[in-house]
Amino acid sequence: MSELNIEEVAQRLEVEAKGIDSLDALENFRRLYLGRRGIIAQLTSLIPTLSQQERPVFGQKVNSLKNAILEIIKEKELVLSSKGDSSSKQRQPLDVGLPGIAQPLGRLHPITQTINEICSIFIQMGFLVEEGPEVETEFNNFTGLNIPQEHPSRDAFDTFYLAEAGGDAQAKNRGEDRLLLRSHTSAAQVRLMKMRRPPLAVVVPGRVYRPDAVDASHSFMFHQVEGLVVDEGIRFSDLKGSLQVFVQAVFGKKTKMRFRPHFFPFTEPSAEVDISCIICGGKGCSVCGFKGWLEILGSGMVHPNVFRHVGYDPKRYTGFAFGLGIERIAMLKYGINDIRLFFENDLRFLKQF
Repeated sequence: MSELNIEEVAQRLEVEAKGIDSLDALENFRRLYLGRRGIIAQLTSLIPTLSQQERPVFGQKVNSLKNAILEIIKEKELVLSSKGDSSSKQRQPLDVGLPGIAQPLGRLHPITQTINEICSIFIQMGFLVEEGPEVETEFNNFTGLNIPQEHPSRDAFDTFYLAEAGGDAQAKNRGEDRLLLRSHTSAAQVRLMKMRRPPLAVVVPGRVYRPDAVDASHSFMFHQVEGLVVDEGIRFSDLKGSLQVFVQAVFGKKTKMRFRPHFFPFTEPSAEVDISCIICGGKGCSVCGFKGWLEILGSGMVHPNVFRHVGYDPKRYTGFAFGLGIERIAMLKYGINDIRLFFENDLRFLKQF
């Protein structure tokens, strides 16, 4: 939708506003322009596609249009309320003496609450929230992340394969012919970098699948949030600073953080990130195995081979990535000792959150 479209919407706005003669019509008007998939939402979604010079001008016009819509709704509500909505005349008068009917209140699942909290923290740091499909190609899930077919690390990430998608012999050799349930949200890295050019700063929440035996700390399906930042001049210190803000926002300002060297095929250097135990404050207890530290996520600088697979110049661009388990964060935050409680749908458990 272009600037010309905004002008057309503004002109059409005046005509449609004159035809609002009831509260029902006003509600339809509001949904058309201000609903989740309304005209304003469509215009707003176009802002990331514009150049840096075009965004401020385009954004101001969208805000002006939104303010005009809100003003029309406010005026029409006053007019219709004072005159009496014609549709309300057909309704029976309200008997205020009748007892009310209590409606049970729903609530968000603790996993959803944790995802929303994590994403809101990174949104405040300038990240965008993106989504990726749960059914992925073998290339996006493995090969594009520097995990070729013979790589031993596939044993830890191997997942549920769905079908042969066909394709030529060359694609088959690259492992792009098979579909699978993604074993980590890191697969979204390859997908997003193929679609966009730097700079990138995104977090990708979602379900992932692995053929793990179910016990108190493992499940064949769980949730992750993947983070990815790519631009010129990105350093390991940027990764450390971003995770420091995240950790203290979730677990408190007094929480300490440390990095331990580790290996991930798609990052180099790689590190596991620990936080000081939130139960004992780092002194040592049964929760942290008397070590004083709790592991919460993996991270590192994006491997140059990953950039080559998506067509980025590794000599020009650098970036960092991190991945964390949602259930792990929720269990630490709320003191939950069994991951199976999240998926049993026991209301006695869920009503606590």
